[in-house]
Amino acid sequence: MNLDLKYKTALVTAASGGIGQEIARSLAAEGASVIVNGRTTASVEKAIAEIRASVPDADLVPLAADNGTAEGCEKTIQELPSVDILVNNLGIYEAVGFFEETDEAWHRLIEVNIMSGVRLARHYLAGMLERGEGRVVFISSESGVSPAPEMAHYSATKTMQLGISRALAELTKGTKVTVNSVLPGPTRTENVEKFMQSVFPGVSPQEAEQKFMSENRPSSLISRLIDPREIGDIVTFICSQRAAVINGSCIRAEGGLVRSAF
Repeated sequence: MNLDLKYKTALVTAASGGIGQEIARSLAAEGASVIVNGRTTASVEKAIAEIRASVPDADLVPLAADNGTAEGCEKTIQELPSVDILVNNLGIYEAVGFFEETDEAWHRLIEVNIMSGVRLARHYLAGMLERGEGRVVFISSESGVSPAPEMAHYSATKTMQLGISRALAELTKGTKVTVNSVLPGPTRTENVEKFMQSVFPGVSPQEAEQKFMSENRPSSLISRLIDPREIGDIVTFICSQRAAVINGSCIRAEGGLVRSAF
């Protein structure tokens, strides 16, 4: 299927690894010019090399900027005044009990997980609306609709993203601009694998995954971690012309973990 993404410019925040890198790879494979963002030049260059290993003709532009800060967002906007696609993928998480979550921890997650997307969307969505077309995607989480007690602050930010995404979608009425959110479930990234090994020390990564899914996410219908490429391809479709009728939606890509028909 031709997704008509050639000549489109896409900014993917936190694309130097994990889900973000796979979103960037998938978009590049469909012909988009992808701005690969990370906090450091070294991490961005590494990601670009890895993407080009599987997509040799990928059109990739490096952007080292910490979009978890106001200064980083301003740098991004100055270097990249306009994009056709904005994927707000940047996000951090930590597992800590509610009574141990400090004010500083709450502020940090809100600043990174929420304000990064707000600042960038405030700029790029305005341009999209002027042109009458574009795509904005927020990478939320199944925790946004099924909050995790060990990550109350993280879950809250992911729920906030859903509200922001829907509110911004309301601004697109009558245009060819869409704003959606994608809700991945537990995904096989380096950080998740390290987290599982810390929870289940002394066992193989495969055993740790099985234990984690059976004990911590027993409602999952796929009973495994999600491959980042699976999320990347879903996001790429949402960014395409083929997904023009999907707007203001929460696309659940969590392996059936959330027990809800809606």
